[in-house]
Amino acid sequence: MASSAIPSRGPKWHGDYLFLFQSLVAKDFKVRYRNMSLGVFWSLLNPLIIMGVLWFIFTKVFVNRSIPHFPAFVLCGLVPFNFFTLAWVTGTISLVENASLIKRMPIPREVVPIASVLAIGIHLLIQIGLLLAAVLLAGRGVNWQWLWLPLVWGCEVIFVCGLSLMFSALNVYARDIRYVVESSNAVLFWLVPIFYDFGAVPQRFREVYELNPVAALVLACRNILLHAAAPPTPLLLKLMASSSLVFVSGLLVFRKLRRRFYDYL
Repeated sequence: MASSAIPSRGPKWHGDYLFLFQSLVAKDFKVRYRNMSLGVFWSLLNPLIIMGVLWFIFTKVFVNRSIPHFPAFVLCGLVPFNFFTLAWVTGTISLVENASLIKRMPIPREVVPIASVLAIGIHLLIQIGLLLAAVLLAGRGVNWQWLWLPLVWGCEVIFVCGLSLMFSALNVYARDIRYVVESSNAVLFWLVPIFYDFGAVPQRFREVYELNPVAALVLACRNILLHAAAPPTPLLLKLMASSSLVFVSGLLVFRKLRRRFYDYL
């Protein structure tokens, strides 16, 4: 009796995952600043320019004295938002940008968009240093509430990894997904309380704001850094729940769509 053949699923990755992550993160970081005269300084220059413009507009043109420590206040919104937008776009195009590597090596496909987000995380660390310096210059000293920062920032990284998994998979099949992401970021700039206080948001919209992990992170950072207070428990629970939900959803969508990546890359 002839035995039935078991269909092959192709070669599997048997290498070192940590080495693979380190290599991809280092490659993405180096490529971003290749042939640039200012190099990594762009990570500081961009938020500084935007903060300076907003500070001038809202302290010299449209004077708003109700927001103390305005530069630090703006950076608490700008740094999380800059990381989110850059990481989401970079993660979305990561599979297409690394098509030759994906076709040549049997690496786990999920590693590619996650590594691209972690590469942007290096820029995030630099900008967090700028944010903490602005907080100290504003006269807000170090306090025990700073211990909450790794948790809230970790939630945003998980959230962006989930989005990158989902949208990078979709971008393989429809290359204009990248422009959908860029347009969404332009809209989100106004839906995240970057240069306006959360107290200005009408009560009926506040629950929706807090469900957005980027807006929730901004609110948590201002509580921790400017008010020396722990983030409210409901806010933390929403931040962790929404970030985890998006990550799991992104992973499920990615694994559903990855079967035909090779045909479209």
